[in-house]
Amino acid sequence: MTQVHVVVPERIDDPSRPSGGNAYDRHVCRGLTSIGWAVHEHEVRGCWPRPDAASLAALDAVVQRIPDDAVVLLDGLVASTAPEVLVPHARRLRLVVLVHMPLCDQRERAVLSAAAAVVTTSAWTRRRLLELCSVSADRVHVATPAADAAELAIGTATGGSLLCVAAVTSDKGHDVLLGALATMQDLSWRCVCVGSLNRDPVFVEGLRRSTRGDRVRFAGPRTGADLDRSYAAADLVVLASRVEAFGMVVIEALARGLPVVATDVGGVNEALGRGADGIRPGLLVPPDDPAALGAALRAWLGDATLRTRLRGAASERRESLPRWSATTSVIADVLAGVSP
Repeated sequence: MTQVHVVVPERIDDPSRPSGGNAYDRHVCRGLTSIGWAVHEHEVRGCWPRPDAASLAALDAVVQRIPDDAVVLLDGLVASTAPEVLVPHARRLRLVVLVHMPLCDQRERAVLSAAAAVVTTSAWTRRRLLELCSVSADRVHVATPAADAAELAIGTATGGSLLCVAAVTSDKGHDVLLGALATMQDLSWRCVCVGSLNRDPVFVEGLRRSTRGDRVRFAGPRTGADLDRSYAAADLVVLASRVEAFGMVVIEALARGLPVVATDVGGVNEALGRGADGIRPGLLVPPDDPAALGAALRAWLGDATLRTRLRGAASERRESLPRWSATTSVIADVLAGVSP
C-alpha cells in the first residue's frame, strides 16, 4: 500500500469556516483513500497563513514525527509561509506542496524550490508560479478542482434571485458587489450572501452599515443540504472577487446549471469555460469596478433572451465539468512520481 502524510491547517471540517481550499483537501484525502493510498492526516494548529512562533513550532512538531523518506502532501496555506521549518526537512522527506492561492513572495519561493513537486489548482496558478517563483516547469502540475453532481436549478422567469457564495472579506469584493447593486435600485432583485462572517469583522460591520433595506442579506456560512437549497433557490451566482486562483464556487454553480457573473481575475475564466456551442455560461467584468458589475447584472435582469442563452450554456457546461476522481488521479500520479 502506498502511503502519504497530508498536512493541513486545523479545523478544515469546521462548518463555520467553509472554504474552497478546505473542501478540496477533504475531497483529495477521501479520493486517495478510495484508490488504495494509506492517508495519514495531520492538522496543524496556528494562525495560517500568517503564522506566529507558536504556529511554526506546532508545524515543526508535526513534521518531526513523520518518518524519513516519507511522501508528504502539504496544503500551501501552511507550507508557503513556513520555509524555516520545511526547507531543512526537505533533505529527508519527499515534499509535495499543494498551492491553492499563490503568494509568490520570497518565503514561498524558498519552500517551492526545496519541494520535490508542486501541485496547483489552475493553469493560471501554474503560469504565475513559473513566472514569479523560478520553479522548473517539470515539477509543477495542475489538478483542477471538481464539482459534485447536483440537481439542476429551475430558476425563475425574472432572474431576480442573486446568490453570492464566498467568505465575507475584502478579497471577495463584497463592497464592490454592494456598489453594483446600489446602481440597480429601480429593478426587482434580491441578493443572498452566503459565507463566513468572522474572517474580517471590521469589513463585515462596514458592509452592514452601508446596506440599506432588506434586499441584501448576509446569511452566514452554509454547507451540505443548506448550501444546496441556497443554490436551488438562485437564478444567478455573482462573484466579485479581487483575487481568485480558480473559483470553486463557479463550478459549483455550473454543476446546477446556474450562470455566473464574475470578475475576470486569476483562474475564473478557466473555471467558467464554455458550453458545447462555444458560448460562455456567464459574464466576466473587470475587478474593482462596481459600474461594470452593475451593468452586467442589469443586462441579466433586463434581457430575457440573454438569460435563456446563458442558462443554456450553463446546462451544457454542466455536462463537461471535471470530476473529483480525475483530480485525485493527477495528485496520485504526482505523489507516486516522488515516492521512493
